[in-house]
Amino acid sequence: MHRFRKDISAIELPRLFTWPFHYEPHPLSRLAAQEVQQYLATQSHLHSEIAEGKMFGVLVVMDGDGGIGFLAAFSGNLCGTNNHEYFVPPIYDMLRPGEFFRIGEAEISAINRHIDKLTEGEAYCAAHEALLNAKQHAEEELSALRALHRVRKEQRDRRRAEGESSETLILESQRDNADMQRLKRHHKARIAEAQQLFDTLSHEVAELKRMRQQKSAELQMRLFAEFRILNARGEVKDLCELFAPTAQGVPPAGAGECAAPKLLQYAYRNNLTPICMAEFWMGASPRGEVRHDGAFYPACNGKCKPILTFMLEGLEVEPNPLLEITPPEPRILWEDEWLLAIDKPCGMLSVEGKSGVRSVERWAKERYPEATGPMIIHRLDQSTSGILLLAKDKDTHKAMQEQFITRSISKRYTALLEGVITAKRGRIELPMRLDYDNRPRQMVAADGKSAITEYDVVEVRGDRTLVSFYPITGRTHQLRLHAAHSEGLNAPIVGDNIYGRECHTECSEHRLCLHASMVEFAHPSSGKTIRIECEAEF
Repeated sequence: MHRFRKDISAIELPRLFTWPFHYEPHPLSRLAAQEVQQYLATQSHLHSEIAEGKMFGVLVVMDGDGGIGFLAAFSGNLCGTNNHEYFVPPIYDMLRPGEFFRIGEAEISAINRHIDKLTEGEAYCAAHEALLNAKQHAEEELSALRALHRVRKEQRDRRRAEGESSETLILESQRDNADMQRLKRHHKARIAEAQQLFDTLSHEVAELKRMRQQKSAELQMRLFAEFRILNARGEVKDLCELFAPTAQGVPPAGAGECAAPKLLQYAYRNNLTPICMAEFWMGASPRGEVRHDGAFYPACNGKCKPILTFMLEGLEVEPNPLLEITPPEPRILWEDEWLLAIDKPCGMLSVEGKSGVRSVERWAKERYPEATGPMIIHRLDQSTSGILLLAKDKDTHKAMQEQFITRSISKRYTALLEGVITAKRGRIELPMRLDYDNRPRQMVAADGKSAITEYDVVEVRGDRTLVSFYPITGRTHQLRLHAAHSEGLNAPIVGDNIYGRECHTECSEHRLCLHASMVEFAHPSSGKTIRIECEAEF
């Protein structure tokens, strides 16, 4: 436990503990984070690894005498070890010499070396090459014979048209078919022979891979059982118990090694009362993700939510601010007997969700009880404001969705970005996929879905830039990620509490400055082009 070096007597303690999945850092948490960063600045041997990117955490605590201080932790390990004097220890130190995990890892590494030795051996490589050659040779000879048979068939068709006896032509066709079957049987036998030789050599490799998978799974589950997690009531559960009720059923790799669980575990073990906490990033952003040096971040959902939800039991915790959002009513911009366009306010869901926050879907059902079929044609993120189209009947809904699917609808978004964009216009092409451990965050990934955004700069406002976005594709968080990512504009949207540099609350002064400002489509009834505009108020 570290005592604050600055006088904190004027700082009021929070009434409730931090809700770690969506929070505004308390002044004490900010001060603790500053002291950790100042300490790290003096530790030159850690600088190179931290520069590559590392998550840290602080927990402000009260000791038995009423003294206030803080604990510090890092996620994962640092410079190959879990133990550093300034930081709390891990919940379970798997890297300790002689631990079963290190022994198990060494056994798996030995299996990997054996697999590499076999697959890189002369006999294995030769058998593999022979199999590939047999398949390639078969394809080449069969393709050549097919081409010859196509020519011969065209010749027979001409001869048949000229009146030649069909009996002769049928015999020739039958001979061609017989030749093809003989060649197929020949190559099938050669491939089977090569495959059998390769299978004989690869059987040992397959058995080693099966053994590796089994040992790895057993080692992981044994490791998870060693993480005995405490909560504020003194109750204990291991990781397997905590993740059993979740959708994945088993803990993900790295569960229990993040900063937040380490901090709470140490506090409970040492009779320290948690006051508030925060986690912050230092160094470069991970490849594909968006992290800003020095910015605060919520705890991850995939690895930490089941753990922290249990660990917080027994503490008086802030309510989830996302559940307390009360967005204003939508404003109707345009309407006829088939469709309507509304200005969806920031904070309102497009469709019903688990949070219970009021949605456009619920509003529409209440206002248009006579509407048939689904009314929501497309969606906007909860934090995004602007034009949303709704259908009043099933046929209109289907026709409008078809226009979205075929991308015949034109859309424009207005956004205010943190930073100055020098280019007047441009195109961003960064494939995206879900960041599974940090839902709903998205990340740039080579195996992601294509995501394309075009943009124009409207004006520069000091150190911010107003832009128009034209999404060619419609991926979740596409504009937010393309704006913030270093390979995109490297300028987060102002107020972005997911990809921005710092904003953790949904309130008027911190709203996401992203607004759907124009939509143009063909009316499903008349075919007439309809253009609706609604300017952003930021």
